[in-house]
Amino acid sequence: MTEFFMAMIPPTATAQEHKVAVRNGKPIFYDPPDVKAAKEKLIANLSKYSLNTPYREGVRLITKWLFPNDGKHKDGEYKISKPDTDNLQKMFKDCMTKLDFWTDDQLVASEICEKFWADIPGIYVRIEEL
Repeated sequence: MTEFFMAMIPPTATAQEHKVAVRNGKPIFYDPPDVKAAKEKLIANLSKYSLNTPYREGVRLITKWLFPNDGKHKDGEYKISKPDTDNLQKMFKDCMTKLDFWTDDQLVASEICEKFWADIPGIYVRIEEL
């Protein structure tokens, strides 16, 4: 099992925000600056917790996204506004794959993802072998 908390303001840009340009009649997909910055922020924070040996078997990924409380919500209240959890998870798992948390994110067979308003923002991560 691997478990850690990254104290940070979670990025709100998601992998769904890819852009496309056409060059010489061919589509070129790219990340706009805010998505690129979000990936860099996640990689910088995740790299502190990288593993010596990546997971090679099925895992459950538990993430709790704690967004800064805007003063209108209780600490720990569920956040029911954007960004969507599935969009948050996609980029997050891609970054974890890049940092060799596992050999491939297809190994994530179970996911629990929640998002909250919190007085202490960050991302809680737990990886359990199945």
